[in-house]
Amino acid sequence: MEIRPIARVRSCFGSKFAVPRQPGLCPSAWGELVFEPDYRQPEALRGIEGFSHLWLIFSFHLTADGGWSPTVRPPRLGGNERVGVFATRSTFRPNNLGLSLVRLDGVERREKEGSVLLLGGIDLVDGTPVYDIKPYIPYAEALPDARAGFAPDEPQRLQVTAETPDFARLPERAQRVIVEALSLDPRPPAGRDEPGRIHGAGLCGVDVKFRIEDGACRIVSVEVAEGSGLNG
Repeated sequence: MEIRPIARVRSCFGSKFAVPRQPGLCPSAWGELVFEPDYRQPEALRGIEGFSHLWLIFSFHLTADGGWSPTVRPPRLGGNERVGVFATRSTFRPNNLGLSLVRLDGVERREKEGSVLLLGGIDLVDGTPVYDIKPYIPYAEALPDARAGFAPDEPQRLQVTAETPDFARLPERAQRVIVEALSLDPRPPAGRDEPGRIHGAGLCGVDVKFRIEDGACRIVSVEVAEGSGLNG
């Protein structure tokens, strides 16, 4: 079977570092789904505004060249214990496909791009190709008694503070996205033994520099990325 993208994501996450590892963990995160020209028929979206959430089938396009492995080290297990790739949501999969549940905030009709889906709570990096869309059906898919293996609870969050006054000048939603994303400690497990190290992430069109030590995250600087529009 040969498949091709029907749409691509425009996202507040400019790079894969600091993208939440699950959808919904960063509720302020925003994105747009822009359809490829062959799929911009308005009738293809008829009725979609009646749904609050959508499933997106997408590609882990930034790690596709890395191949796949039958076992991986999930961050939730500290990056030390191996489990089967099919028991995880690792990006290193045979077909590089991912599944994400996103909030549908609206449909905006534009002259050049046709109907664009406005998304919230996303965990997708800018430019992600999407292969299909399906509505979320609560009565069939909300299973409160389901077991979640080695990831039964939401990860603990860090307290996030800003040392630079420039942070307060950012749009309010951009501030929320940055705080929510950094509170999840985006560092890989292998990099968590270097307290005080300065890390950088592209969030909402801003280059964010931060350090994590003593159980807290401190934003050191924020700078609008060159050639990037600030959104939020």
